[in-house]
Amino acid sequence: MARRTKEDAQATRTALLDAAERVFQLRGVSRTSLSDIAQAAGVTRGALYWHFKDKAALFNAMMERVTLPLEGGLCLSGAAAAAADPVAEMRQGLVHALRQIARDEQTRRVLEIATMMVEHIEELSAVRERHLQAQREHVERLRTTLEEASRQRGVRFQVPVQQLAQGLHAMMHGLIFSWLLEPDFDLETTGLNILDTFLHGIGLPPLGTAHNQG
Repeated sequence: MARRTKEDAQATRTALLDAAERVFQLRGVSRTSLSDIAQAAGVTRGALYWHFKDKAALFNAMMERVTLPLEGGLCLSGAAAAAADPVAEMRQGLVHALRQIARDEQTRRVLEIATMMVEHIEELSAVRERHLQAQREHVERLRTTLEEASRQRGVRFQVPVQQLAQGLHAMMHGLIFSWLLEPDFDLETTGLNILDTFLHGIGLPPLGTAHNQG
């Protein structure tokens, strides 16, 4: 009986997250009430509050269900900086992330909500804090990876590595935003080409192409 109760609770939580995706995409986040989501999920407000204390908590759970694997790709794995070839690890993580965005409908839907349908008002302050935290972690992992790659290859950057990490982060997230707005180009190929061009520019080309530089 306890197992069935746990399964029922999980089913209710899943129904709420599914409903949140649909209603947020239709109406936007600030214009959607928790009552709207409970009604769309076919549950009571009490059942919703049992799982989520407020709209921000529901929104963040919706994001985490889909984008934690994505953030893992964009932010690189924890072992990337210590890998035999940190640049290769970075490229592999980016390829995985862009493939998920381009080919998985749910990932695309949730990212559209997060980037185009959220107002950072007081009610959603926890959402903004989550965005900031993910950004800080991404930039820090990029910085660590670039530093390790430069150490391994004996490359000296012409600008501070922190600026390179922030620039790479902004470039990739800007590309993804542009594609979500109008997906009229190949996100995977474009993203990888841009990354490789950036790496060549700072003296860290992928090892397979390093010998081609004059």
